[in-house]
Amino acid sequence: MPAISTTNAIAPAPAGTVAAAPVPWLVPALLLGAVSGAALQLQQPALWPAAAYAALLVVACALGWCARAVHGRPRAAAGRGARAAATVLALCAGALAMFAGAGLRAVDYMEEGLAPALEGQDIRVTGVVAAMPQANEAGTRLRMDVEAARLNGSPVALPTRIEVAWYGGPFLDPGGAVDLQRQPPALKAGDRWALTVRLKAPHGLRNPHGFDYELWMWEQGVQATGYVRAGPRDEPPVHLQSTWRHPVERLRQSVRDAILDRLARDVHGDDPARARIAGVVAALVTGDQRAIDRADWDVFRATGVAHLMSISGLHITLFAWLAALAVGALWRRSTRLCLAVPAPSAALAAGVALAAAYAVFSGWGVPAQRTVTMLGAIALLQLCGRRWPWPQVWLLACAAVVVADPWALAQAGFWLSFVAVGILFATNSVADGAYPSSVRQRFHALVREQWVVTLALTPLTLLLFGQVSVVGFAANLVAIPWVTLVVTPLALGGVLWPPLWSLAAFGLQPLAVLLQWLAQWPWAVLHMPAAPLWAGVLAVAGGALVAARLPWRLRWLALPLLWPALCWQPARPAAGQFELLAADIGQGNAVLVRTATHALLYDAGPRFSRESDAGHRVLVPLLRALGERVDVLMLSHRDADHTGGAAAVLAQQPGAELTGSIEAEHTLQALRPVRPCVAGQRWTWDGVSFEVLHPGAQDAAAPTARPNALSCVLRIAAAAERGERGSVALLAGDIEAAQEQALLARGAAVRADVLLVPHHGSKTSSSPAFLEAVAPRTALVQAGYRNRFGHPAAEVLQRYRERGIRVVESSRCGAAAWSSAQPARVACERDVGARYWQHRMAPWPE
Repeated sequence: MPAISTTNAIAPAPAGTVAAAPVPWLVPALLLGAVSGAALQLQQPALWPAAAYAALLVVACALGWCARAVHGRPRAAAGRGARAAATVLALCAGALAMFAGAGLRAVDYMEEGLAPALEGQDIRVTGVVAAMPQANEAGTRLRMDVEAARLNGSPVALPTRIEVAWYGGPFLDPGGAVDLQRQPPALKAGDRWALTVRLKAPHGLRNPHGFDYELWMWEQGVQATGYVRAGPRDEPPVHLQSTWRHPVERLRQSVRDAILDRLARDVHGDDPARARIAGVVAALVTGDQRAIDRADWDVFRATGVAHLMSISGLHITLFAWLAALAVGALWRRSTRLCLAVPAPSAALAAGVALAAAYAVFSGWGVPAQRTVTMLGAIALLQLCGRRWPWPQVWLLACAAVVVADPWALAQAGFWLSFVAVGILFATNSVADGAYPSSVRQRFHALVREQWVVTLALTPLTLLLFGQVSVVGFAANLVAIPWVTLVVTPLALGGVLWPPLWSLAAFGLQPLAVLLQWLAQWPWAVLHMPAAPLWAGVLAVAGGALVAARLPWRLRWLALPLLWPALCWQPARPAAGQFELLAADIGQGNAVLVRTATHALLYDAGPRFSRESDAGHRVLVPLLRALGERVDVLMLSHRDADHTGGAAAVLAQQPGAELTGSIEAEHTLQALRPVRPCVAGQRWTWDGVSFEVLHPGAQDAAAPTARPNALSCVLRIAAAAERGERGSVALLAGDIEAAQEQALLARGAAVRADVLLVPHHGSKTSSSPAFLEAVAPRTALVQAGYRNRFGHPAAEVLQRYRERGIRVVESSRCGAAAWSSAQPARVACERDVGARYWQHRMAPWPE
């Protein structure tokens, strides 16, 4: 049997080649329609009834039949206009069918959601651990398939899959009492447990340009989250049995633990850098991205190699190629097998099948599903003997992924993958039919492909993430072949012979040193404000034009397309006016105050865990997306829900002055000296007045003062216009009734148009006299959804309602934007670009 290259077998037809069997325009029109229909359905703010989608599906079938009938007419009877009409009908049929199909799937999925009446209830659940548990310093997170659930002895219906945290040690329950939780044992995938849990609907943080947690949970199939009640007053957790369900997850867990145990033994002395490499090796083998330390992720993102440091589409594609080569070589040794099935066909099918098995072992994440679907679509095309032009091959792969997972269109990885593949198809040697043979030619081809992808994806990366790695080209040029051809095969080989894991870790060490060095360059990462969609689309088109094989005099035309995104600056308040953005950071405070040329950040939100805080997760990305330079970071007091993200913000804002009520022994003092905030401090920015109203000098000197009592109270006033008082905001921190009364007794100017509700709406604050004196139009409450403290308290909310004050809660509103120029209006992020998968809370009873 003649040897046929597997690479050539899955490649599209070279440019200019006449296909043996031309594909009619109906098929590309259907594919394009399917992608368009899915994109349109994802824009729906709310789902329609299932009957409406079913009716659209019937219409789509009718349009498809009409398109086929028109296209099937003899050429003599059907003119060019009739064929164009058939193409349009096929496009509409594909769009309507996909729109309706995705809608029906969404309706069916939402019907299995958690009933609001079950939120916060103690429910006894029997279920099986469905994925390898994730442990950190606070406890263990586990995903469970629910088999049965009972509330007060009666059966209740829960979603099929839930995710809960099992905390250990001291635990603050919703009543405010400190409980001692039972420590979580060594949990394994496939174990059946009986647990008492408290659940809530998946509810993420909603901020401008922020991560859509609720969409991510939707894609994961998780419809309820919560925590295990394992205190002494609760019914104890019971391990019922170990099952053979989820055997792949159990194997992944055993492999991950074996890697971490073996490489931990290889580390001699106190070398945290070498210890963290074990997490990278575990991620490369099992796809467990949480095994990688946050500091390492920061380096990988700064150098543009994050896509390599866990099982990615590139790794799965390489695995498919190597598997196809191996199977093809073995297949050709048997004449009988070759007579039954040609070796290239067997190699192609086996390569995709083994890649799918590898993707399943890696956790079958969304990127893995996308890659396997794309490879399967292209392989099926080749096995059917089709030789389509590359645009149709690319469109087929894209449509196959969207049909399997319509919500992939909302993921950044989808666009990065397919834009990169499309650019390579259009510009590289595969499209031209010229395959490099010598080592030198292959190296030049690798350099050129990496350069083309970098040029083309830089604008898209800026649009999606607001940053691009300047050193990414150099880092990827080294990291891609090294990780893909050396480290990853060694890491995978360790599953069969564990000493290879040590070699893989040894191979990662020099790369880690190089990446760390590159990440420390002053301009390693370029951050730019987030441009609007239209500017981003123009920039992506400009990047593709630069990467195209065209004369440079034509490529220079890309500059006008790139200019709007590269030079975009968000609008700022006019002189004398200011804006507030109360970020959605969960249980804590963080308010960004912007004037015409200055910015102040009041508090920095909570610390979620050792690996995560509001600064790193929310505030730093938000400040970068807005292109904001913070002049002052004011921390109202030392509590962790106000200072948790301060270190990350200070690292990203080296010029920010730090002020607040922070004791001299606080760890933040080592990062930057803290100037105490004291009543009477005043300054003016761009005509906007700032004044600290509390604490007084005598308050700060009190040795037994509680942190809440020392909260900085900041008054911000816009410039007066035409003799009228400018709009005023009052940021009150966590002051309580005693401090509110002290402010009134001193005659402080507390009247304001907008009030940051003291102490997140606690019963200890918002006294009636204080509300009468402030008399705000709007009250902003920053509190976590179903937080353990019960903030905001119902009786406090009632006080505000009785006085006609509009209460805006971050859990219902997301990030809240308020402007002194329009004091009666508050813009809620959850209302901007609302989508049906996003959680909606029931309104408060009037």
